Amino acid sequence: MGYPDVYTDPPPNPLEDPAEDTIAVADEANAEDDDEFEAEPFDAVSNASTSIKSSLLEHSFENGRRYHKYRNGRYPIPNDDVEQNRDDMKHAMMLELTDGQLFFAPIGDNPQKIIDLGTGTGIWAIDVADKFPSAEVLGVDLSPIQPTWVPPNCKFLVDDIEDEWMNGDNWDFVHMRCISPWLKDTSKLLKTAYQNLKPGAWIEIQEFDGRVNCDDGTIAPDAPLKRFYDLIPIAMAKFGTTFNAGENLREPLENAGFVNVNCKVLKVPFGPWPRNKTMRLIAHYCLLMMVDLMSAMAVKPFKKLETLNEVEIELLLAAAKKGIVDPKQHGYIKYFFWTAQKPE
Repeated sequence: MGYPDVYTDPPPNPLEDPAEDTIAVADEANAEDDDEFEAEPFDAVSNASTSIKSSLLEHSFENGRRYHKYRNGRYPIPNDDVEQNRDDMKHAMMLELTDGQLFFAPIGDNPQKIIDLGTGTGIWAIDVADKFPSAEVLGVDLSPIQPTWVPPNCKFLVDDIEDEWMNGDNWDFVHMRCISPWLKDTSKLLKTAYQNLKPGAWIEIQEFDGRVNCDDGTIAPDAPLKRFYDLIPIAMAKFGTTFNAGENLREPLENAGFVNVNCKVLKVPFGPWPRNKTMRLIAHYCLLMMVDLMSAMAVKPFKKLETLNEVEIELLLAAAKKGIVDPKQHGYIKYFFWTAQKPE
C-alpha cells in the first residue's frame, strides 16, 4: 500500500566547562526558596531572571516516573530519560519528515532573535542556533533538562511560558512544537507572542492532531489503540487543557492579530506497514514516540478517568501497544505546521 498524501491548508495545487548561565529561571513572587537564587545578567533576559540553584534542579516523583519540580503538576507528563528520549525521537522524525527543514516560516537568512517555547530537551533550539550563529536563541521550559554544552548563542530559561514574558521582546521568530495540547489558555499565549514579536516577524507552531487516523478501514473504530487515543482528550480535560488544540489554531492566531495564517499538514505513519524505506523509518520513530506517550498517559492522566480502574487502564494499554505494532493496521497521525506573521 502506498503512503498517504501530503496535504496543505488551503489544499496545494496538482511538504563541561559549560557556561554557568546556560540555563536560567524566571523570578516570581511565589517561587520556592528565593534565598537559593543569585541574580545573574543575561543579555536576552530581563534582570528578573536568575541562575538555577539546587531547588530548581530538583524533581518530583510519582508512580515511578519523574516530573518537573518548578510549578509542580502544571505539566502532567514526565521529564525523565524516557520522556527526553521521546522528545529527541520526535525531533529526528520531524527532520526525516520535512527533509531536514527545522521550520517552514519564511524568516529570511539573518534572524537576530529566536525564542523556542516549551523547548523540552532544547534540541530544536540548539540546531537553530547552529544554523544561525549570529542569532540569539532562547529556549524556555518548565524543566531544567537541557544540556550544558550548547552553542554560544543559545541559552535556556526555566519559566512558565503562559506567564508574563520576562525574557525580552522584539523577537524575529517564535517557535512552538507539541505544546498546544498542554496549554491552559492558547489564545492568551498567542496574544503575548504577538505583542513580543517585531512587526513583520513570524510565529510557527508544529503540532500533532493526537488522533489515530486510518484511510483504508484496517483500524476498526473500536480498536484498543483508537479507543486509547480517544480517551486522551477526556483525561487531559481534567487538567484544563485541550489535547487536540493543534488542529484548530487558525482562529486564535487571527484573533491575536496575525495575518498570512497558513497550515501545512503532513500525514505521519506509525507501525511497520509503510513500504518506502524513509517512511518506514519515520513510522518507527512515530511508533516509539506514541508508545512512550501512552505509557506516560497511563501513569498519571488516565488515573483521572472515572470510567476505568487501574487494572482496566493497564489492560487497555497492553492491547493498544499490541495493535500499534500490527503491520495489518495502516494508521497515521497528522502533523500540522502553522505559520503566521505579525503585520509590518
